[in-house]
Amino acid sequence: MTVHRRISRLPLLALLLVLAACAPRQDTGGAPVSALTRVAATDRAAAPDLSGSGLDGRAVRLADYRGKVVVLNVWASWCGPCRAEAPELSKAQQELAAKGVQVFGVDTDARRDRGRSFERAHGLVYPSLHDPGSRRLLRLPRGYAPQALPYTLFIDRDGKIAAKYLSPLTAADVRTIVRPLLAEKA
Repeated sequence: MTVHRRISRLPLLALLLVLAACAPRQDTGGAPVSALTRVAATDRAAAPDLSGSGLDGRAVRLADYRGKVVVLNVWASWCGPCRAEAPELSKAQQELAAKGVQVFGVDTDARRDRGRSFERAHGLVYPSLHDPGSRRLLRLPRGYAPQALPYTLFIDRDGKIAAKYLSPLTAADVRTIVRPLLAEKA
């Protein structure tokens, strides 16, 4: 195979990888696996205090939202499903803020300006930590590091990971997932 033929197949390979990441998860029997995994209160691991610079350059800290149910959404501007869910997460933030829910984004773009453009274009109403290369996400407990985007963790009021969601979310999904977490006592 010539170098030219190998290079021309790279875009096809990249497309297949993106589509595979967005496909429904399958268990070994071929049945779809739910995008949602809940964690029993007794088995929850503490979420690390992700902190650093937000897209606006100001300091942001996950720990500042202790006492609230946090929807920690990992995204990137180049991710099509992330673009689709961004307005839904803003809607969820607006609907649920008064009930004690906070959406907290983690932008994995290499360049902050791309994240800021995404934030403006999709009207994000929640803060996003800029984490190029996902270095801060490496601090997540074993089994909770994102393998594909979008990726969302639900953190209870005590700062522990209560659920993970491996597909794009709607505002209705967020309402359904946080409802039992809001009913828990901190």
